[in-house]
Amino acid sequence: MERSLPRFTSYQRRLFILLSVANFFEGYDFLALGQILPNLRAEMGLSQAAGGLLVTVIGLGTIAAYGVVRLADQRGRRPIMMITILGYALFSGLTGLARGPWDFAAYQLVARVFLIAEWALAMVYAAEEFPAERRGFAIGVLQAWSAMGSIVCAGVVPLLLQTPYGWRSVYFVGIIPLLLLAYARRGLRETERFEAVRAGRRVGGSEGSAGRRVGGSEGSAGRRVGGSLDGPHVGLMRIWHTPYRKRVVQLALIWGLTYMCTQCAVFFWKEFAVAERGMTDGQVGLAIAVASLVSLPLVFMVGKLLDGWGRRPGAVLIYVLLATSVVAAYQLNGYWALTVALTVAIFSAAAVLVVLNSFTTELFPTAMRGDAFAWSNNLLGRIGYVIAPAIVGWAAGRIGWGDAVSLTAVTVVAALFLIVWWLPETARKELEETGRP
Repeated sequence: MERSLPRFTSYQRRLFILLSVANFFEGYDFLALGQILPNLRAEMGLSQAAGGLLVTVIGLGTIAAYGVVRLADQRGRRPIMMITILGYALFSGLTGLARGPWDFAAYQLVARVFLIAEWALAMVYAAEEFPAERRGFAIGVLQAWSAMGSIVCAGVVPLLLQTPYGWRSVYFVGIIPLLLLAYARRGLRETERFEAVRAGRRVGGSEGSAGRRVGGSEGSAGRRVGGSLDGPHVGLMRIWHTPYRKRVVQLALIWGLTYMCTQCAVFFWKEFAVAERGMTDGQVGLAIAVASLVSLPLVFMVGKLLDGWGRRPGAVLIYVLLATSVVAAYQLNGYWALTVALTVAIFSAAAVLVVLNSFTTELFPTAMRGDAFAWSNNLLGRIGYVIAPAIVGWAAGRIGWGDAVSLTAVTVVAALFLIVWWLPETARKELEETGRP
């Protein structure tokens, strides 16, 4: 007889909302820069290559987020989450006051530090606070809220660009909602698994803080890793002296190859559509809004797919869709043909993040989860995220946006090969099982 899925408690439902709203702004902010980039380049006299370099400099903030994310294994998930939302609100507002490309880049770089740290910790919270049978669903819905942010951004940016403040208003509108979100988070709890590790006790066999059982085997706090008791650690390089160093390298390479495509797939589509297909700002905004809106219900289903099919089979489907749709979105002609291809590209670009967020949060023990995510995603994996816009921007000046972005599909195929070759299945298993070396 098939076992029914566990229901979320009232706290888990509230936590879902608090984490989802934060991910909304991750999607909004990511698409906003791509939407305003042609206007920003025109106002500040930047070339295509300079625009790509600007995006690369800002992207360095996603690497610097490493320093914030790893603090979650030392100070706890909750206090760092409270800091990230306030830091992002402050520097997002300052971005709207920028007077030139250098201070714009500086403010956005710091804003990205807090924003990406917020996103990473939301995934850690989801992995640790929701039951194993629905963990993929929880991570998938959180990532879908990022897609929702992109939809709103696509719809409102063309209107905001027409206001007296122009592109600056794109960064002003979110300040009040972000401050309200920070206030609403006062009731956020520390995760049960981290509390168990900090207290030096076992996680399994007792009720978690959200009213659920947190595994049925010895927890990460009760076993030895790398010769010493696994607990909250402070050593910068400690994870490299444990059996988990191989997983960090594997996931970092997969993240980097994936980002080489996803960072450019949607981001430069406006540049391509305007320069090579003759579309207007309004047409591009409509196409992105329609594509995001149609893809959104599909993104909400990704987590359920990964829980049902498994992480590895789901990855094969999603990565194949990403590679083919990116090529189509930059090679086809005709408004609606391009919009359909863009729809699949937006869906799959969001869906691959659900896949990798699941693997990255599930393949490490609780005491190292934040540090492992920071190393594999922020510090190492984001190298691909950072260098891709500069490479594609340089290539676009020589072969055009369409061909330059289409070539990034090769990195997606390489990433999929490594997933199938290296990563074990983690679906429907407790973290205490999947986190073993």
